[in-house]
Amino acid sequence: MAVKNRIVVDSYPKSTVTEAFRSFRTNLQFTKIDQELKILMFTSAGPDEGKSTVAANTGIIFANAGKKVLIIDCDLRKPVQHQIFQKINRGLTDYLSGDCEIYSLIQHTTNRNVDLLTSGPIPPNPAELLGTTKIQQLFGELRKKYDYLIIDVPPVIPVTDACVLASKVDGVVLVIGAGIVRPEIAKQAKELLQKAQGNILGVVLNRVEIESKYASYYCYIEQQN
Repeated sequence: MAVKNRIVVDSYPKSTVTEAFRSFRTNLQFTKIDQELKILMFTSAGPDEGKSTVAANTGIIFANAGKKVLIIDCDLRKPVQHQIFQKINRGLTDYLSGDCEIYSLIQHTTNRNVDLLTSGPIPPNPAELLGTTKIQQLFGELRKKYDYLIIDVPPVIPVTDACVLASKVDGVVLVIGAGIVRPEIAKQAKELLQKAQGNILGVVLNRVEIESKYASYYCYIEQQN
């Protein structure tokens, strides 16, 4: 990625990109006014579409509006949230293996409204771990402590993890890399999430060239009807 600092909403608060995230935040808040949307899952059709970066920036943009946010890295195959926030990778899998109490694993970030639960060590059975009742119980407990849980999960097409979690969250955001994913693959990802009873809130079209300073960065936001 051309921009080393992935938290663009803090680094460039007046940029077109940051304004797009503010619009995205507003869209999410008013997507389902009759339904509580606190647990938001971010995935993509395939790898390298920027879903982890979009998830992190969405968490920050909610925090900047005064919301208490927990970002959870449920990508137990290729986790990056600990790299984005420069934290040690001790987290979710440590809890699921029964070794640690959850609040001892949650780390604070430089943003006072954002906490982080990293993935922890990569396990041999990610999909099985994410399908346990312990995950659902964890989400239920944490939603009482935070305004938003931002869940980063693996891509839909290569592995089943996103579909395993789709029905356990309040809404799903599908990140699509412009020029990376063929339309039929994006459609397949959407259909898989719907079959898994995921509530798809919208699509983020990522890596759109919008101005030279942020070339090859994101983003254009489109709500899913």
